[in-house]
Amino acid sequence: MSEQVLDELGYYLLAGSGGDGPATLMDEARRGEELGFGTAFISERWNVKEASSLVGAACAVTNRMQIATAATNHNTRHPLITASWATTMHRLSGGRFTLGIGRGVAAMYSAFGIPAVTTAQMEDWAQVMRRLWHGEVIFNHDGPLGKYPVLVLDPDFDEDIRLGLVAFGPKSLALGGKVFDDVVLHTYFTPETVKRCVKTVKDAAEQAGRDPAGVRVWSCFATVGDHLPEEVRLKKTVARLATYLQGYGDLLVRTNGWDPAVLQGFREDSVVMSIPGGIDHKATAEQIEHIATLIPDEWLEPSATGSPEQCVERIRKEFDYGADAVIMHGATPDELEPIVAAYRGSPLTA
Repeated sequence: MSEQVLDELGYYLLAGSGGDGPATLMDEARRGEELGFGTAFISERWNVKEASSLVGAACAVTNRMQIATAATNHNTRHPLITASWATTMHRLSGGRFTLGIGRGVAAMYSAFGIPAVTTAQMEDWAQVMRRLWHGEVIFNHDGPLGKYPVLVLDPDFDEDIRLGLVAFGPKSLALGGKVFDDVVLHTYFTPETVKRCVKTVKDAAEQAGRDPAGVRVWSCFATVGDHLPEEVRLKKTVARLATYLQGYGDLLVRTNGWDPAVLQGFREDSVVMSIPGGIDHKATAEQIEHIATLIPDEWLEPSATGSPEQCVERIRKEFDYGADAVIMHGATPDELEPIVAAYRGSPLTA
C-alpha cells in the first residue's frame, strides 16, 4: 500500500470498452488501490459492464478505496432495487460506495423504448433515495420519478450514502450542486468550460443552503502518456473524442464554444461515415490516423499527454481551473503508474 492516499485522484475500472473483459476488473481494482488512488469509477454499458455486478466485485477485492458508479441510470431499475443495491454495497464495503447516475444518451433510450430522463426526475430520485436510506416509509409518491403506492426498505435504516451525478449542461450541473455530493464533468472540456461548470455547481450549492466545498467536482481528464505506443495513444485520444463527436457532438461543440463547421466536416467525411459503430471500438489504426487529421489540436488539448512530468503539469492545471479532484481517464492503473509516480514527486505532493 502506498504511503499516501491520493484522495483527489480517481481512475476508471475497465476503461473504455472494458479491456479484455470484466474479469480484469479485480486486478485493476487491487492495482489502483496499491497505487494510492482515492476513487475507482465504474461506467455502465449494456453488454458485459453491468454496474451492480462490477461494483460488488470491486468492493470485494479492495479495502480502502471509494468505489463509484459514473454512471448508471436511474430509470433502468425500480427505485427500490437501486436503493437496496446501494445499501448492500454501502454496508458490504464499510461505507465506500458512491451511487452516481447520469442522464444517458437520448437516442439509445428511444431505440430501446426507455423514456428520456429529465432533470426533475433525477432530483426526485435523489430525494427518494435519501429518504429510503434513512428509514422513511413513503406512501403514495406522485412526482417526476413516477407514481408508487408505497416505497420502503427498512424503517431501521439510517444510512448516509454518497450520491454522484455525471453532468454536462447547466441544468444538470446546477442540480449536482443542489442535491448531489459528487459531480463528474465530461472529458475534453476546455479550461474555460471547466471554470464555468465548477462555478455553476458551487453557486447552486450555495443557493440551496449547502456548503459549496462539500460538493466535490471531478474533472474527467484523458490521461495518455508518451510511454504508451502511438497506436494506443491515438485510440485513447483521437478515437475516443471522435466517438463523443459521433454520439453528442453538437452538445460538446456548443458547450466548449468550438467551430460547428469542423464538426460538420467530420460527420461528412467518407471514412467516418463508413465506420459501423463507435470509432473507438470499430475503427482500424489506419482509419484513426485519418480521423486525426479532421480534429483540431485545440480540441484535443484538454488532456494530459507527453512525458509523465508533462502529464502531471497539465493535470495540476485542472485544480487551478477549479476542479476539486481529477479522474485520470482512459487508461489502466498499470498504464498510469509512471504518471502517478511523477505526481507523487511533484512539489505539491512531495
